Amino acid sequence: MLNHDRRDFLGTAATAIAATQLGGLGSVKALVLQMTPAAVQLPVAGDLPSLASATEWLNSPPLTAAGLRGKVVLIDFCTYTCINWLRTLPYVRAWAAKYRDQGLVAIGVHTPEFAFEQDITNVRRAVKDMKVDYPIAIDNDYAIWRGFNNQYWPALYLIDGQGHIRHHYFGEGEYEQSERMIQQLLAEAGVRGVGHELVAVDARGIEAAADWDSLQSGENYVGYDRTENFASPGGAASDTRRVYAVPTRLRLNEWALSGDWTVGKQATLLNQANGRIAYRFHARDLHLVMGPAARGRSVRFHVLIDGQPVGAAHGGDVDDQGNGTVTEQRLYQLIRQPKPIADRQFEIAFLDPGIEAFCFTFG
Repeated sequence: MLNHDRRDFLGTAATAIAATQLGGLGSVKALVLQMTPAAVQLPVAGDLPSLASATEWLNSPPLTAAGLRGKVVLIDFCTYTCINWLRTLPYVRAWAAKYRDQGLVAIGVHTPEFAFEQDITNVRRAVKDMKVDYPIAIDNDYAIWRGFNNQYWPALYLIDGQGHIRHHYFGEGEYEQSERMIQQLLAEAGVRGVGHELVAVDARGIEAAADWDSLQSGENYVGYDRTENFASPGGAASDTRRVYAVPTRLRLNEWALSGDWTVGKQATLLNQANGRIAYRFHARDLHLVMGPAARGRSVRFHVLIDGQPVGAAHGGDVDDQGNGTVTEQRLYQLIRQPKPIADRQFEIAFLDPGIEAFCFTFG
């Protein structure tokens, strides 16, 4: 399970835990497995909290709980660099499109983890790039988050036409269950002809489901506040400029720096060109949340795997020679390797200074 300080879903834990402050709703999955969708008795767990504290809205004028009465509402807590949320997005997009004309209102609540995710310019760009056209409430102050007593990215809540919370799910997976709940709540609201067909999703790139069977590396932050398994000799010098080195050997899930870096609380900044990050990992995919420290700058990089050009193992933001450029603050997919999946050593060399690295994630 994740709180707002962690997003590490590893293995089957990523399929989410549906037993939290909302108590009885945790039994919904069991009910679905035992009953037909029309027979499920969904409990009520409070009312839709106020949305008035949103600092801004994208794709919509401000929406209110009162104004949404009569509609079935889907609330999706997100932050745009969260890989766990990104892998749920194809389903939320598809539900928003399929059921919009039948009375479903999908609302993304963007509650930022990193400071740069509070920048509305970054969020607006991400929403456009991800082809999200449903309303997004900007929750920079965590007020809506607290109203739901939420602790997770991603977190899905379904609200019926009377404004009652009737279903929730935290994490990835159980998409059929959630869609069946949407269909049932629409039927309860008097919508005819909803049907029981499910959306067909063809998720690609960073939105593709993780290879859970092969995943042995978990999310790891690069700032000193939450990092684990840092292996450069002498450890990290917090908030202090220092030259680092990569040890001769890294164990699985250890990482190290080489070159002139400043390890900050939330991110690590490269001060001079040709700095490197090495990471020993075991997963199909490797991502790095990073961006230029100064807006408008770009930073070139080169990726190796086991000391060789990445070739067929390159991710969506890298060519087959391992070359890429960081131009904005977001999640970059650097490795998507074919099977067999084994322990591999990833290395990224930055040809320009001024990169900030925040977090590694895997899939």
